[in-house]
Amino acid sequence: MFLNDTPLIVPALGALYDALGPWVEALLRFAVGMALVPHGMRMCLGYFKGTGGPISSVQGVAAMYERKGYKPGQVWATCTVLTQFVAAPCLAFGLFTRPMALPVFLLMALSAYDHAKYDGYFWNKMGVEYPAMWAIGALYFLVHGGGVISLDHFLLGREF
Repeated sequence: MFLNDTPLIVPALGALYDALGPWVEALLRFAVGMALVPHGMRMCLGYFKGTGGPISSVQGVAAMYERKGYKPGQVWATCTVLTQFVAAPCLAFGLFTRPMALPVFLLMALSAYDHAKYDGYFWNKMGVEYPAMWAIGALYFLVHGGGVISLDHFLLGREF
């Protein structure tokens, strides 16, 4: 049974849900992808001082990965930069959605694992809560694609 086959409690809202559904999905996709861009600007380029951890360069990110056992750190840092500045914006705009959602999902799932291991659950303590939520959001688009309001659909005429 598909979700669309489930009877609505208020059937009169069905047309509204059908009309808004693609737009809400596009908004969610944009939020999931673009959330990583300012994070990458802070973590890898040093923007937004005083808003988080002390890392502010790609070399600092590589050193952090080395300390945590993700070796070689430079490879992990490069993958992080590419994910935050290439894959995440592509996911946000729905361009090559599924292939771009994969590295975003992997980065956030690994981040969730790492934060769960060292920091606990709650987001305000740098815990698993925040990266796990974004991993699940990216997983949704990895499975479902970009939807009808995406560059995939507009440029290719289909979901990638």
